[in-house]
Amino acid sequence: MTENTPTKVKFSTISEDQAGQRIDNFLITQLKGAPKSLIYRIIRKGEVRVNKKRCKPDYKLQADDIIRIPPVRVSERNNDLPSAKLQTVQDLEHQIVFEDEAMIVINKPSGLAVHGGSGLSFGMIEALRALRPDARFLELVHRLDRDTSGLVMVAKKRSALRELHRMLRDKEIQKNYWCLVKGHWTQRRNKVDAPLLKNTLKSGERVVRVHDDGKASLTRFKIVQRYSGCTLMEAFPVTGRTHQIRVHCLAAGHPIACDSKYGDAEFTATTESFGLKRLFLHAIRLKLKHPLKDQQLNLEAPLGDSLKVCLSRMPKE
Repeated sequence: MTENTPTKVKFSTISEDQAGQRIDNFLITQLKGAPKSLIYRIIRKGEVRVNKKRCKPDYKLQADDIIRIPPVRVSERNNDLPSAKLQTVQDLEHQIVFEDEAMIVINKPSGLAVHGGSGLSFGMIEALRALRPDARFLELVHRLDRDTSGLVMVAKKRSALRELHRMLRDKEIQKNYWCLVKGHWTQRRNKVDAPLLKNTLKSGERVVRVHDDGKASLTRFKIVQRYSGCTLMEAFPVTGRTHQIRVHCLAAGHPIACDSKYGDAEFTATTESFGLKRLFLHAIRLKLKHPLKDQQLNLEAPLGDSLKVCLSRMPKE
């Protein structure tokens, strides 16, 4: 990887939209291509200053703060990305479902983490920052599991992020998912109301289970189509717990196809024979009022090829 010459010392005045975020996250957007280890090092050594004073990585920016950003060597944008990462960036452009000055909504592919971390150096938000290098603010509004595909919201303004978070808390955003589950889902079961408890195994793997000590969790369900030995369901998560839909389907006795963590091996093998190559869980629809203007958004993300192929090959009931 080639490197460009060091950047010059830069002074940046924090706007209202930038206020509220941590300084380490702010520097990631300013020093594109710089590894996180370098960013934490220059903060620790006092090379980054806020209003001429040293700061800690978790310092939250305030409007009108003046940030001193030191000269560092950063890799050339895009041209120096490994080819696999560059392809991810280029592919993501075609997955943008909605974009304006306040937010972006992306149809995230399965297999792509929403952000780097936990051994992953490059995720959707990093790819988006490479795709929109001049954007002053890009922050995830919510998350999707790595293996889940579908609609993800990204805020382009701090004011939009705050309002979207409020809307999520007040349940003013409707998120719909499609999932293919094992067996014949009965028409009478239209919800799963079961508390979920999150555990971390010695390996570091996160596992969620139904447990009385868990957090209250509710998912509503509707049958979309019956197939031989399985059912295509639409899920409406009322709460937003980790792995909620996957664990609630398992608790109902209907695990999701190709779920490596909570699934059924025999059912997975059957669906793979019909062309399924990934977890069949897709965030298909978002319904919400625009966070900053009087506009209703009804967004939809088409199913990926593997999901469509599987459904087209399976016999319907």
